[in-house]
Amino acid sequence: MSVSPAKPRLVRCPQCGEQAPWAPENPFRPFCSERCKQIDLGCWASDGYRIAGQLSDDEAGTPGLDFPDTPPGR
Repeated sequence: MSVSPAKPRLVRCPQCGEQAPWAPENPFRPFCSERCKQIDLGCWASDGYRIAGQLSDDEAGTPGLDFPDTPPGR
């Protein structure tokens, strides 16, 4: 009795929404392509993704921590 290989699970690409196989044959998983993977990396690198929150006491007044959404003088 031969066992046929299982179909790889399909997941939605987090960048474009296309179906992408979740399998070792897809080196870009969970993305569908290198392009989507690079676009996502660019969003992280350019602070396109942020976690909302307040500054901690340790961060407040730290040189180099600029928050463009905060009005000057605050």
